[in-house]
Amino acid sequence: MTVGAASYRFMVGDIEYVAVADGDMQYTADALFANAPKERAEQVVREHELQPEEIPLSFTILVINTGRHRVLVDTGLGAGDAPSAGELFNNLRAEGISPEDIDTVILTHGHPDHIGGNTDAEGNLAFPDARYVMWKGEWDFWTSESTLGKLEGGQVYGDPELDARLGAFARDNLLPVRGQVDVIECETEIVAGIHAIAAPGHSPGHMALLISSGEEQALHLADAVLHPIHLEQPEWYLLYDLDPEQAASTRRKLLDRIAAEDAPVLSYHFPFPSLGHLSRKGKGWRWEPIE
Repeated sequence: MTVGAASYRFMVGDIEYVAVADGDMQYTADALFANAPKERAEQVVREHELQPEEIPLSFTILVINTGRHRVLVDTGLGAGDAPSAGELFNNLRAEGISPEDIDTVILTHGHPDHIGGNTDAEGNLAFPDARYVMWKGEWDFWTSESTLGKLEGGQVYGDPELDARLGAFARDNLLPVRGQVDVIECETEIVAGIHAIAAPGHSPGHMALLISSGEEQALHLADAVLHPIHLEQPEWYLLYDLDPEQAASTRRKLLDRIAAEDAPVLSYHFPFPSLGHLSRKGKGWRWEPIE
């Protein structure tokens, strides 16, 4: 394994991975733990040496080199939207990876910080030679005029500013890839060694990924878990979970599976390089980051 300021190389079996930083943003405890008692949430946050109004979440993109394919998992927030994010392309270049090297882009779901790098500042495809892969229910949700109209009317999450932002990102970064997108409707192998796992709740067609090589495997949780505190408090859900009950059920199923298999785990928003292991801790789980 090799570590740089904005990248982290590691192997699982014969598959090479590079975790690449896109940056980070600050979130509030109210947003990350929407159903938690406020005083209890703030106490837990401070126990983690964080401030309730400034909880950093990393945006970690995964590049997977299977030997036959160069796969990118999500594209980050995109440049220009936030000064602390949008560094994906600079950090890919620093690793000697050009956009033309990527032949497959897997979009785990349609939120801005996962699709914002689909296009450049001029609206051109950032990965012009790539096949884009997304769950059909997710693609249909974010690209339908019905959903886009509801987002523009503030009728999905109930927050007009948030809804408008989500709708604008979908129009600018999902609609342009429609000519190169493959939608999947069931758990399947996207390319050899990379398997899509249904993980709905955070969004309708949110997906996780199981990556296997020989007898070794790793699991990419995407946004099934956003912060290590969610491992300890798995019933606390996000303001951004479209179906909180389903998201909590999905989270438990995935975490039970990981803890049983003791496989390496990547969680998109955990502290960079967002890689570690899970173990049971009481009614929840403990995060053990790779050192």
